[in-house]
Amino acid sequence: MPKVMLICGKICSGKSYYARKIKEQENAVILSTDEATFDLIDNEQGEFYNIFGDRVNKYLRKKTVEIVKAGASVILDWGFWTRAGRKEISEYFQAHGIAYEWHYVDIDEKTWHKNIDERNRKIKAGNGGSDFYVDEGLMRKLLARFEAPVREEIDVWYKAGY
Repeated sequence: MPKVMLICGKICSGKSYYARKIKEQENAVILSTDEATFDLIDNEQGEFYNIFGDRVNKYLRKKTVEIVKAGASVILDWGFWTRAGRKEISEYFQAHGIAYEWHYVDIDEKTWHKNIDERNRKIKAGNGGSDFYVDEGLMRKLLARFEAPVREEIDVWYKAGY
């Protein structure tokens, strides 16, 4: 039965790696906001990233319903950083009769910082793809927004780097 797998985790936790890993197991389509914004506008939306990202997410969730109803599973590699956001999208899929499950990518601090450093090195070398550079200011801003899920919210708890 097709379903939606929603990948939750903070920046540089390995969500995209994990999504690619389960893509093959589940024969699923990955829909990524970061990938879409990069392909559409090369991540040059600046201060409008949140507005543009929200629009992309609304479009992708509509397409997710179509894809699942057509018979394929979908992996949403979006992060889902807030409890309110996780609740809202769960209610959206419930209202559309779509099966879904939550996956959380939990990462230890040492591996997380290593991932950030590696990402930044790739970007400086011109090999960052859809990623953007994470400096201290951006890191503080993003961490202030992230609300780690509680066990009751998550169906699959994936431990990265432990």
